Amino acid sequence: MTKADIVESVAVNARITKRQASEIVELILKEIRNALGRGDRVALTPFGSFVVRERRAREGRNPKTGQTISIPQRRVAAFVAGASLKSAIAGGRNSKKKR
Repeated sequence: MTKADIVESVAVNARITKRQASEIVELILKEIRNALGRGDRVALTPFGSFVVRERRAREGRNPKTGQTISIPQRRVAAFVAGASLKSAIAGGRNSKKKR
């Protein structure tokens, strides 16, 4: 599914124009991007959460030459699936393990 598919689905389900739906989708994505840029967590309960994680500095290898290189520390965006998403992917099965 692409962003265009999402825009079309929003337009149909909300009974608005594709242009309006596109603006709404863009605003939502912009807000998520801005929040993550500030280091905030974006929780879309029960769908999931977008979080910012820190990757520590580490040593790596240039695959072409095999030379060791230093990879600096950086921040990356990550997504943590919520209960309803996990359930939908698992086919409706209860994804929790029995204890």
